[in-house]
Amino acid sequence: PLLATSTDGVGTKVVIAQRLDKHDTIGIDLVAMVVDDLVVCGAEPLFMTDYIAVGKVFPERIAEIVSGIAKGCEKAGTALIGGETAEHPGLLDEDEFDIAGAATGAVDEENLLGEHRIKEGDILLAMPASGIHANGFSLVRHILETKKLKLAEAFEGSTLGEVLLTPTEIYTLDCLVLQKALKENLHGFSHITGGGLQANTDRVIPKNLEAKYDWSLWEIPAVMKYLAEVGSVPKADLERTWNCGIGMVAVIDKSALEIAQKTLAARGMNTWVAGEVNKK
Repeated sequence: PLLATSTDGVGTKVVIAQRLDKHDTIGIDLVAMVVDDLVVCGAEPLFMTDYIAVGKVFPERIAEIVSGIAKGCEKAGTALIGGETAEHPGLLDEDEFDIAGAATGAVDEENLLGEHRIKEGDILLAMPASGIHANGFSLVRHILETKKLKLAEAFEGSTLGEVLLTPTEIYTLDCLVLQKALKENLHGFSHITGGGLQANTDRVIPKNLEAKYDWSLWEIPAVMKYLAEVGSVPKADLERTWNCGIGMVAVIDKSALEIAQKTLAARGMNTWVAGEVNKK
């Protein structure tokens, strides 16, 4: 067995939570950003710890944040074994906070995923994103501020603020179930975070190959289209900043496509072939 570890935060998405005074989902984002980075090598996350820095401790707010972290850990099948809360008066305003976390997992060496497994002709199987997730919020906030958008404005049957605060999807158990079902026909995963779809996928592809996406095969989510239109965001910037509707990509042997899609459909996830691995 090999040990694996990952650490991350939520970035400036916490500002949206602060402005809405809604703190019960941002912890889910934290767990997702940590454990979904960990599972891409095939490791099962075993336990997680968190760190919360605040300007002033408001017990109810801390409880809400930690409740979200606990919900995220439950969805990921990961134990939350402890954490730290630190008060930073003078550095942070009373209503400001930031969160981070770390997780440890394990994978048997023969099950380790990565570029050593990936070959020409492999399929890029896309798992849908739940929203913007927890990346690219510096651009989101720039558009909100420069275009004077209101978080309370109606959008898609909700409000813009609530849509932006939609928690990051946690794919950990989906990935582990897929690993068990496909065995050697699963070659790798790519968690689509900062840098966008192409850049994150390229990290796991061998140097002599390339991940070729067919962008006509899916729709960019409405909230991203709206923000890009309002903010006059060039297409290239949109594609390298947000996930564009895909939160996780499985790189699989083409012979395993049917069983892969059936396995994830049984868990309530609809997937699609978004591209393939080609020679450069």
